[in-house]
Amino acid sequence: MSPSCDLVLDPVTTTGVLSAKLWIRRGSSADPLGQRGGHQLLGSVLSRGCGPVDHLQLADLVEGCGAGLRCDTHEDGILISLKCRDVDADRLLPALGWMLRQPHLDEGQIELERDLSLQALQRQKEDPFHRAFDGWRQLAYGKGPYGHDPLGIGVDLEQLQKAELACLAEDLESNGSVLALSGTIPDKSTERLEEWLGTTKTKLSREEPLATIQESAELEPGKRPSLGLQALPTEQVVLMLGQAALPHGQPDDLALRLLQAHLGSGMSSLLFRRLREEHGVAYDVGVHHPARAGAAPFVMHASTGVDRAELSLELLISSWCELMETTISELDLKLAKAKFRGQLAHGSQTTGQRAERRAQLRGLNLPDDHDQSCLNQLEQLQASDLRDMALRHLQSPQLSLCGPEETLESLKKQWSLSTFAESTEP
Repeated sequence: MSPSCDLVLDPVTTTGVLSAKLWIRRGSSADPLGQRGGHQLLGSVLSRGCGPVDHLQLADLVEGCGAGLRCDTHEDGILISLKCRDVDADRLLPALGWMLRQPHLDEGQIELERDLSLQALQRQKEDPFHRAFDGWRQLAYGKGPYGHDPLGIGVDLEQLQKAELACLAEDLESNGSVLALSGTIPDKSTERLEEWLGTTKTKLSREEPLATIQESAELEPGKRPSLGLQALPTEQVVLMLGQAALPHGQPDDLALRLLQAHLGSGMSSLLFRRLREEHGVAYDVGVHHPARAGAAPFVMHASTGVDRAELSLELLISSWCELMETTISELDLKLAKAKFRGQLAHGSQTTGQRAERRAQLRGLNLPDDHDQSCLNQLEQLQASDLRDMALRHLQSPQLSLCGPEETLESLKKQWSLSTFAESTEP
């Protein structure tokens, strides 16, 4: 009997559009040592021939229906996305089962996708933003599951062959999978899904939660280096200050997401006002806090010129300190809550967004009503709760810098005088 795929149905009145999102709980965090990038490479070849069709026949099938099919690998899962007309569902939905359980893993297609991944990695090395984030990721996670980009590491990718991908494919369903359908759902589609995916429409079981992704096992928090430098001959400096914080759905995560909205969401955010409007030192600012099964990044970032890098770093450090030292105003708290509500609404406008969010929540072993539960809890949160959360989880940020070497040396001296450098240097 084939493994069962958890099914989530979200009927929405549309003009005959169906979005399907298959979330496989095996992402880049499950890459074996020496095979970093393996799941991304596997994900990219799932649509390059599967079941009874090769890559050309599958492309003809999908494009002949005017549909869209893609596969993306994230840290916590592989996401297969299908968007089609409801009348074509019975022809296309079986392909999800073929990709999951009968991939061809053609050596020629593997070589093609590996070359594309290596090219993408090379482009990232030329991008100051990617270089800075890779440096921060190494500081925060080391060689842990979140310590590398889903694309992988070049030296590992070059060695990956069909045999390694075949082993990964065999374990693809070891943590289960989730299929979410949103839009116009044909009556007979669930029967086809049962046939090809062994789907079951069940309520979420909380008895066996996902194992928490741990940070690097090499160094305990507080003993890792607090600074990473990525020298690049450019007039631009990218600064990233942040910490590996909380898994998505952890009790304090809602307060952290309000801080994210307060700091980095829109032109009314604190970082935008402070760094751009008041001081004019940065042309790009924001906060990166994705949903993760494990300790997710909470990172302030800013891009600036070399002549304004020191002031930019000073402002980032002071903004981080304020999270623990001061309580935001009631007006700012109200605005952050409004932004959070807006973000949830904007993320549920299309059937594709709705299906993806439902697949993600179930994939992370969170209840289907998690977002509504957060909205219900929102009014109970006080400004003091955000400060208390920061004191618990944001005490040891790490700084990653990318820019010209001379500027980095100056910023290194500036960072060495900060409270955070003193508390986190080994």
